[in-house]
This record gives sequence, C-alpha cells and structure tokens, in this order.
Amino acid sequence: MSSLREGPATVVRREDYAAPAYWIDTVDLCFDLDPAKTRVLNKMRLRRNPVVPAQALRLDGEELNVARVLVNGAGCSFKIDGNQLVLESLPEGHEPFDLEIFTICVPEKNTQLMGLYVSQGTFFTQCEAEGFRRITYFLDRPDVMASYTVTLRADKSKYPVLLSNGNLVDEGPLPDGRHFAKWVDPHKKPCYLFALVAGQLVAREQHIISRSGGKHQLQVYVRPGDMDKTEHAMNSLIASVAWDEARFGLPLDLERFMIVATSDFNMGAMENKGLNIFNTKYVLANAATATDTDFANIESVVGHEYFHNWTGNRVTCRDWFQLSLKEGLTVFRDQEFSMDLCAEPSARAVKRIEDVRVLRTAQFPEDAGPMAHPVRPDSYAEINNFYTVTVYEKGAEVVRMMQTLVGRDGFAAGMKLYFERHDGQAVTCDDFAQAIADANPDSDLARLLPQFKRWYSQAGTPHVQAEGVYDADARSYTLTLSQSCLPTPGQALKEPFVIPVSLGLLSADGQQLPLQLAHWTHAEEGSRTLVLTQASESFTFVNLDSAPVPSLLRGFSAPVVLECHYTDAQLLTLLASDPDPFNRWEAGQRLALRRALLAILNEGPVTTEPLDGAFIGAMREVLRHPQLDAAFKELVLTLPSETYIAEQLAEVDPQRVHAVREAMREQLASALQDDWVWAFETHKDNGAYKPDPIGTGRRALAGLALGMLCVAARHTGDAVWPGKAYQHFKNASNMTDRFNALSALVVSEHALAREALTRFHALFRDEALVLDKWFALQAGAPDRNGNVLPAVRKLMTHPDFNIKNPNRARSVIFSYCSANPGAFHRTDAAGYLFWSERVMELDAFNPQVAARLARALDRWKKLAEPYRGAAREAIARVAAKPDLSNDVREVVTRALAD
Repeated sequence: MSSLREGPATVVRREDYAAPAYWIDTVDLCFDLDPAKTRVLNKMRLRRNPVVPAQALRLDGEELNVARVLVNGAGCSFKIDGNQLVLESLPEGHEPFDLEIFTICVPEKNTQLMGLYVSQGTFFTQCEAEGFRRITYFLDRPDVMASYTVTLRADKSKYPVLLSNGNLVDEGPLPDGRHFAKWVDPHKKPCYLFALVAGQLVAREQHIISRSGGKHQLQVYVRPGDMDKTEHAMNSLIASVAWDEARFGLPLDLERFMIVATSDFNMGAMENKGLNIFNTKYVLANAATATDTDFANIESVVGHEYFHNWTGNRVTCRDWFQLSLKEGLTVFRDQEFSMDLCAEPSARAVKRIEDVRVLRTAQFPEDAGPMAHPVRPDSYAEINNFYTVTVYEKGAEVVRMMQTLVGRDGFAAGMKLYFERHDGQAVTCDDFAQAIADANPDSDLARLLPQFKRWYSQAGTPHVQAEGVYDADARSYTLTLSQSCLPTPGQALKEPFVIPVSLGLLSADGQQLPLQLAHWTHAEEGSRTLVLTQASESFTFVNLDSAPVPSLLRGFSAPVVLECHYTDAQLLTLLASDPDPFNRWEAGQRLALRRALLAILNEGPVTTEPLDGAFIGAMREVLRHPQLDAAFKELVLTLPSETYIAEQLAEVDPQRVHAVREAMREQLASALQDDWVWAFETHKDNGAYKPDPIGTGRRALAGLALGMLCVAARHTGDAVWPGKAYQHFKNASNMTDRFNALSALVVSEHALAREALTRFHALFRDEALVLDKWFALQAGAPDRNGNVLPAVRKLMTHPDFNIKNPNRARSVIFSYCSANPGAFHRTDAAGYLFWSERVMELDAFNPQVAARLARALDRWKKLAEPYRGAAREAIARVAAKPDLSNDVREVVTRALAD
C-alpha cells in the first residue's frame, strides 16, 4: 500500500495548469462492500486528449491493492510510481479504449474519513477534494467529467439501504443473503462528486412538484431513532428547491434528491450530485435538542449544499485553485436564501450582521496571517488547507460586490448567461466574472472588470481611509476616500481594488439628508454607492446647511477595514438614528472597541470601570427602544469579541485583552441591572417553540439578559438570579432557553453550575450533538483561576469523549484552543503545550482535522512576550516531528516563515 507520508509534498502552482492527457467518458463501478476488504471493479472508457502530446496515463491512488488491470479486455503491463498507477503501452490514436482496474481497500481502517470509510457500521464516502483516489485509481482532478453507473453489493441484513448518485434503475436479491442496487447518474460529473452510502438507515420522504411542473422525491436518511429530528432539514430542502427556481430559474434536475447524515464527518456537508452527505450537526434538530442557532445553521447548510447542484455540480471548477468559483458563489447564494426567507427588513439585517461578524473575526485575521492567500490561490502543498474563510466568506463578498455593481436583476441575468455558456463544463473564476459583466455591458463591473478581478488575485484586507471636510460658505462636504493594503506572503505590492462604498449622510440630529454630488442636477434620497478605484479619490456633496455625519460602507458593501475618525458624538448619532441597521450596529461596536483599546493601552492595572456614562446610557436606550427588534438589540449589546479586539492591536497581551473585556461586561451587567431584569421578564415567555426570527430574537435577548444578571450577581453575592437561572434551566421547554440558562451559570461560575451540568448530562447522555454542546461549554468557559486547562484535560478522559470523532474533538480541543483565548494563552505556556500535543495526536489518524487545529496559532507573531516566544517554540515542536502529514506541515512551516 502507498502512504501519504512518503516525503515532502509537491507544491502545486496555478500557473502550471495543463489539460489532462486523457479524458474519461464513462465510468462503471461495482462495489462488493465489506469493512475489512471492499472490492472495487472500475471499468472506464477513455480517449486521448488530441490537444496534448502523447504520453503515459498516470492515475492517482492511495492505500489501494491492485489485483488486475486490463486494457480492451486483455492484460497489460503497469507500474506503481509513488501514489500513481502508470500505464505506457496504450492503444495509439484517438479512438476510445476500455480500461478495467480491480482494487481492494480497507474502509474500517480509514481513520482519515476521506475516500470510503465505515462509521458506526455504515459505509460513507468523502471525495472532495482528493478522496476518490482512495477508492480506485483515477484521474482525480475536477476537470475530468464522466458519466457514472454504480452497482453496490452487500449483506442485506447489515446494509439494507444502498445509495449512490443519480437515479435507482435496478435492485434485487443475490445469493447468500446479499443484495444489490444499481444507480445511474444522468449528468456528467467530476469524481469528487461521487458518493455511496450503505447501512441501516431510515428516511423521511417528501414528494414535491416544482414550479416548472417536475415531480421529485426528496429524502433525508438518518439512523433509526433520529427520525423525529429531520422535519426542519426536510422543510429547509423544500424551501431551497423553491427558492432557487424562483430567484434564479434553476430547477431540480433529478428524479430524487437525497441527504444522509453521519456523525463522523470532517466537514459540515458535501454536495455530491443528488446524494448529499451531511454531518449530523447540520441535519438533526428538534426543540428539545437543538438551539435556535442550530436551526438557522441547518437551514443555511441544507440550502448551501442544494444550491451547489448548479453552482458547483452542473458547472464545476477547472482546477482546485478555482475553488471559490463554487464555494464563494454558493455561500453568497445561501446567505441570500436565508435573508430572502426573512419577511422583515430587520431580520435581513440581523443575518447580514451575523455573516460580517464571521468574516471580521475569522477571515480578516487569516488575511493578516501566515496563511494569507488570494480568493483564488496561486499555489498549495495540500488543497485541504485551502478550504478557508477566504475562499468561502471573502469569496462570497466578492460575488456580493458584483451584485452591488450590476444590481439584483443584472446579477440574475449574469447567472443565466453563465449557465447558458458553461453548463456541463469545468471553468474558472474568470469565466464567471466575464458572464456577469457581459450580461450587464453598461455597468461599472463591465467597465472595470480587469481591475475588479484583483479581488481574486490579491490577498489581504484593503483599508479604506475616509476624511470629510465641510465648507460652510459653499455649503458643501468633500469626502476623500483612500485605499491601501498591507503586504502578504509572496505579495509585497498591491494595486488598487474596485471598492463599492454605499453611503448616506445624516444631520447632527439624526435626519437622513438628500445626496447631491457636485455634478448632479438634482438630489437623491437614501443611499448611494460610490465606486473607489484609485489610491485616493474625492467626492463633493452640495446643498448641505451644516456638517453632516457620514454613514459609510452601508450594509458592509465591501470586505474592507474602514478607518474614519468619527467623534463619539457622531457615533452616538449613528447608533441612535442611522436608517441602515448594519451601520447602526457598527456604531455601537466602534464605541465599545474604542473604550476597550483605551483601557488595554493605558499603563497600570486594568480599570474596573472602562465604560463611561455616555456609552452605558446609549446601550440602555438601545435595550429599552420600543421599535427595535430583540435580535438586533442582542447584537448591539454584545461586546466585540476578544479575537476582534486583539486584531486591532499591533502587539497583543491576551490576558490583558481578556481582563478588559471581562471588566466591560461586568460593568455593563451591573450598570444596567434593572434594564436586564426588564429585558428578561419581557422576553422570557414565547409560547410554543418556533425557530422564526421573532422567537429567535426574543430568546437571544432573554438569554443575554439572564447571563448579565448572573454576572452581576457574582459580584454582589446575590443568589436570587443564579437561582432563577437554575429554575429557568430546569423548566425550559426548548434547548435554546435551557442552554442559555446553563451558560449563564457556567460563565458566572456560580456553585449551581456544577449541579446544572450534571443534570444536563443525565438528561442528554444519549444525544451526541447535545453532549458536544456540554463539552464545548466547559472547554470555552472563562478562565479566572487557571482552571480551564485542567478541566479540559479531565474532559478528554470522560467516557463520552472520543478524539477520533471530529465533532467531539472540536467540542473540547477546538473550543479551548481556538475559541477561548483568555484560557488558551497562559503565561506558563501550558496551553501551547496542550495544543502541540493534540495537533500531533490528531495528525496520526486525521491530518485534515489536525491541520485546522494547527491554525490556532497562526497569529503568534502579534503576541507580546512571554507568549510569542512560547508559541513559536510550540509550533517548532510540531514542525520538528519527522512523520507529519503534508496537511499539518504546510501550516506550521508557513507559520514559522519570516
């Protein structure tokens, strides 16, 4: 068998792309499924690519035993060269020929969860990005698209359900208690979209008729006992089918569409054509076991994977450098889907704010770290390392800017042209951008397309500096916008981006002002999008009677850092009156961030009162505001995260950042105590559970209020609110309220927390996803006495902990290392030692998960001493391990690079 650890990885470069020397037209696969010895018969019809010089056929394969190779039915010579099967004596000319390869693999030993593996007695596959080569020898690249016929054979008593891509065309019994199922996928696809599932599963089924009149069968497969948690996933799938056809005219193109859930999965979900395989986290939900966040995530991920049916499957990537072609576009589509399902504009705004928070707390740091890369990377050693927030979330923002520049209808027209040109093809990001521009020839995008595409080729987060000058005599206001972007690895100089800046102007008392640029003949109401294309440009607005308050980057119209010297008075005006909900929230965040940074940078002990009366009063006004939605209030009253605060500093003392944010939270809890009581009592009762925006918002605000009341009680010694929280925990009729109450007790470190945790575990000991929450809450708890790391080590010895299950590993190890900076960054470096141990332990059996954990110390160079030196030592300790996977080695090598 071949090994992934034979030697250093080869760096793959986008500029070296070459078309394959052979095309594969048809694939006929036959599986005899056995956990210890699965036999795979792979019959392919190939032909030489006439535009490529004649050369040997090199097929990719990993951990396979070859039993037979036939060409046109006759034996042939072959050799194994590393992880490739090489055939040199093939038929000449360009006529198709048949190639048959018979191999054996061992799914039960496949701990990487890539290729064909067994989880709890069920067969699953994961082939993206390069997992198909662990099933059979193949041209494992996305630009080779073929038609697939798949026959599955297995013991019927153990594996009664046999699934693969496409449509079921035949099934029946076989001798010795076995049976078979034959599937035909009517659409050509790359091998990364291949899937099979075999096991004891049950299905929720729904028959629908699409807008165009097509009849389809939808199925959600889960393990027996989980059927009661599938209704929301099915409803989300039905809504996705309807939305894609209504918004973009893209119908479901298969007789059936299947979702299968598994608890052992490295990713969130996978869009295999017609047979989506999901992590249970994004399928299973009912009121008793799932939070509002879980329900929202399921809706989003089900939508995302379904939308891939067109943006990723019908049109796919030419090569893996084009990953954002499908992922960035499909994230944008799932964001639009979730927003379109919100009836109220405020609910749409809440969704937008939540998406931007992810971008700014995860992607912006990535853009500023050692793993920084363009949305379309130029090189990689391990493609799995580039399934990143840059490719996904920043890629989605690039697509959103296209829609901003051509309009919603223009974008739909561009999508239509994209599919007319490229259906059934493997294409590039350039092809997509060209289609959107060509469908809108008079747009700013068409005019600026070559420059706009720098968003695909340049890494880093642009900074936009804004300065405004009011001329009282001319009654004009000149806004100067400048842009810059810091160097990133391999890119020292950055050319100007195309940056759409949506803006409005407010009077000092909060009234929205008409907009009239100097060269316009009349004023316009509302917002206007300016397009910044130069290093610096000025825009003059006229007919203004007083200095306006600029509301810039409305709706977060571009993924940039906005640097504007707002006064506190201006921010308070925006917070109180801006008609753009995003900028209203942003004003509150800026006010909080300003106070946090002042307290952090001041010398001496951390003040216990970093917040001033004006800020506290503004927060009270938001909390008590009669017109604002509860969900929006909860977002405004949630302080910026420690990670986001740290990113604003040149040098970071994580313990000081943690102490300041804790002081801010404790002061806000105490100063608004009466208001928190009102908020909790007003929003705690919501009737029968519904995961709709109104109920979700009310529960979120009640949860925040309860947490704040417990924090306040911690300082006063008052036992009333912890007691009420425990009662709320016991009486809750849904997981959101129950978990919010449990979190309030744990975060405030009240004595009742231990009792509540014990009770919670007893209630949900048989619910794996709920236990993940239980583990994560403890690993992510505030670290006031250095006790979190010992607790984490103890959790890893718990009978319910299993490091080989990615969800469980993430719940403990990632919650501590990646999501709890105050506990992770210890002055004694014990957190870093724990991190290095776990990276190496995980790497031994699941390099993909290990590499993601390795990213927890990406920003070590920003740390102050003693953290910086200790972090570097921990990274070097991992890098020195001789048998590291390519996944982890790429991450730690880039982290250590100067």
